Amino acid sequence: MNSELQAVVENIEREHNLDRETIIRAIEEGLLVAARKSIHGAATVRVQIDRKTLTIRMYAAKTVIASGVPGPDQIRLSDAQRIKPDVRPGDTLEVEVPASQLGRIAAQSARQSILQEIRKGVRSRVYELFKNAVGTIVSGTVSGFDRRDVLVKIDDADAVLPASERPSSEQYQLNDRIQALVLSVDPSAHPMITLSRSSPDFVRRLFEREVAEIGDGTVEIRAIARDPGFRTKIAVASRDDKVDPVGACVGLRGMRVQNITRELNGERVDVVRWHSDPRQFVTNALHPAKLERVRLDEATRTAYVSVPQDQQALAIGREGKNVRLAMKLTGWQIKIEREEAVPFDEKVAAAVKELAAIEGIGHDRAEALVRAGFLDLESILAAEPADLLTVDGLDAVSAERVRKAAAAEHERRHGTISS
Repeated sequence: MNSELQAVVENIEREHNLDRETIIRAIEEGLLVAARKSIHGAATVRVQIDRKTLTIRMYAAKTVIASGVPGPDQIRLSDAQRIKPDVRPGDTLEVEVPASQLGRIAAQSARQSILQEIRKGVRSRVYELFKNAVGTIVSGTVSGFDRRDVLVKIDDADAVLPASERPSSEQYQLNDRIQALVLSVDPSAHPMITLSRSSPDFVRRLFEREVAEIGDGTVEIRAIARDPGFRTKIAVASRDDKVDPVGACVGLRGMRVQNITRELNGERVDVVRWHSDPRQFVTNALHPAKLERVRLDEATRTAYVSVPQDQQALAIGREGKNVRLAMKLTGWQIKIEREEAVPFDEKVAAAVKELAAIEGIGHDRAEALVRAGFLDLESILAAEPADLLTVDGLDAVSAERVRKAAAAEHERRHGTISS
C-alpha cells in the first residue's frame, strides 16, 4: 500500500470530514491536471488510484504507427504489441506513463489542483448539510471578524453574521457561543452560510422552541414587529378557547418569555393578544398604555387613538418605539391624540349615558352602577357576582341580567369576550 498517500488521505479525512471516495477523486483530478501539462502531446490522459492499495497509475492514449519515428502521441507497432499483441496500425492504445514524468512544476500544480478539488468537496458537503436548514436556529462559535461582520464556526462549517443582520447593541468576543437563524445558503458565496440575529423570524423560532403550545399548533403567532436589540411585539392567538395564548407564551412566573429575553441579550418582548377587531387589536398592541377610545378610518387604514395625558408618553414609547412597533404589528397607521381633561361630573354623565344605552340595563341601573364604581362594560364583566350585589337596587336576578346584557353588548362590539 502507498503509505505516504494513505497518510495524506487519513489526514484530510480528519481535517475536513470528507469521505474517502471524495478525497481520492480529488487527488485523481489534481494529478490529471498536472499530467496533461507535463506529458507533452498526449491526446488524452487518465489517472487511476487503486481504492485498496492506493497505487497511482497514469495512462496516455497513443496512436499505433507501423513504422517511422513516433511523435509524442504515437507508439511503434512493435512496442504496442508488447502491451497488446493483437493491436493494429491506426488503433489507439492506452500506455502507462511513469509517475516520474511529472516534473517539479507539474507536482506543484497537482498540489494546488488537489487542494482546490478538496475545497470544492468541502463546500459541496456543507451545502448538502445546510441547504434545507434555512429558517432554522443553529449554534456556533465566533471564530473571527471581517471588518464589522462576525465569522462563525458551526461544527466544521464556516458561516458569517453580517453587521446588517445583528442588533447594533450586541458585541462579541472570540470563542463566544452564539445562536442565530440560518438566513440563506448560497453555494457561490464564501462563506456560503449567512446568519441573522436581527430577523423577526429569529424571535419566531425561539418562541416555537420555547413554547410547547406553539410547537403543537394550539397557539399561533399571527404577527411580529421588531426593533432588534431594543423591543419586540408579538401577537398570538389560540385555536383552543381553553388555552390563553398570552399566558402560554409568557409562562409560569414569566419564565418562558424571560428565557427568550435572555437569548436576545435583554431585548424587551411584549406578548399581546391578536384580535380580529382592529380596534381591539390596536388597543392590545399599544399595551401597556391605557386608551380612552379608538376611532378607525377604514379608507386610509388609520387608527385615531385617544389617550389620557398621563398615558401619552407610555403609548408613544421611548423615541416613538411603542407606537411604531404597534403600527408594524397591526398594519394600521396610528395617530395618538391626547385626551383633554374632562370634569368629573361630565365623566360620570358620559359613563351613565353609555351604560344606559345598553339594552337590558336602562338609566336607573346605569346610575346605580356608576355610583358603585362600574364605569364601563369591562369593569362589569371583570366583577365577581358578589360585587354586583353591592350595587343599590340589584338583587341576584337583576345582577345576572346586568352581567348578561354587558356580555352581549361586548360580544356585539368585539366579537368575543376578552379574558
